[in-house]
Amino acid sequence: MRDRLRALSAVLLLLGLLVGGCGGEPGAEAPERRFLSLGTAPPGGAFFIVGGALAEVLQAHGPEGWQVTPEATKGTQENIRRLATGELDLALANAAISHFAVRGEGGWERAYEIRTVMTLAPNVALFITLDDSGVERLADLAGRRVVVGPAGAGFEYFLRPILAAHGVTYDDFTPLYATQSGAVDLLGDGSADAAFLGGAVPTASITQASTSQDVRFVPFDEAARESLIADYPFFARATVPAGTYRGQEEEFLGLNVGSMHLIAFESADEEQIYQVTRTLWEQRERVVEKHAAGRAIQAGNVVRDTGTPFHPGAERFYREIGIWPDGG
Repeated sequence: MRDRLRALSAVLLLLGLLVGGCGGEPGAEAPERRFLSLGTAPPGGAFFIVGGALAEVLQAHGPEGWQVTPEATKGTQENIRRLATGELDLALANAAISHFAVRGEGGWERAYEIRTVMTLAPNVALFITLDDSGVERLADLAGRRVVVGPAGAGFEYFLRPILAAHGVTYDDFTPLYATQSGAVDLLGDGSADAAFLGGAVPTASITQASTSQDVRFVPFDEAARESLIADYPFFARATVPAGTYRGQEEEFLGLNVGSMHLIAFESADEEQIYQVTRTLWEQRERVVEKHAAGRAIQAGNVVRDTGTPFHPGAERFYREIGIWPDGG
């Protein structure tokens, strides 16, 4: 009998040690598990890679219990609509498209209550053409075949204002729809006379085009460029340094046509967005390790107004660390 009691005591002691080892402090509750989805874009582009980097950093360094999953989508327009339905918690978007969506303009059926969490990397875009095409300025696109981006990607939200400022519309040329790598192929085989390409500098598609062919950048008219910057908050000056691409001997005065930015819906929990903002800011070097776009997470850029209001949770964090613009 005594041996049996000793054996039972040993079993109970072992069970107590196992339970204590798994549960931490007696009576402590496990952290609440929170699942967050972050909309990106189709694989192959910067949004997909950067979105994955942001999700990974939030998962590893955010509040305990967070599970953050990047989700491949068709891009900004789908992301905005899925934020509205609650299918996404966070998303990457092009600031030009967001500008029109939040106002219910430019083809959007209603105003979408999206809010900025942080402004990220610039999207520097321009028209390229072959040296012997005869396209010297944007007005020369009339009557030509021009690649205007992938169908349904939303490029028209920033491209139409650019063309209009130069006295050109889609009706003046034959628009061709293709990916950026596809646009390079169309230029190379003579199917296109010019292509609108862009992204972070250097842009892979422009590097590819300039390496395989003799290309030129079609300049923006300076007055038109300045009027675009004055009329639309998502446009900003951007310079492509000389020597960035083969054959580029002088700097090119380009345009940031709508920065990548991280957005949420207006109704998103303020504390949750505060923690998202804090985590990405404090762990920005971790983002840089995964993608160079993380360098845009800096004081002079994350709070830049691109036309979409900031979420209160993000604004609260930026005010706490003293980088919110004076008078904002």
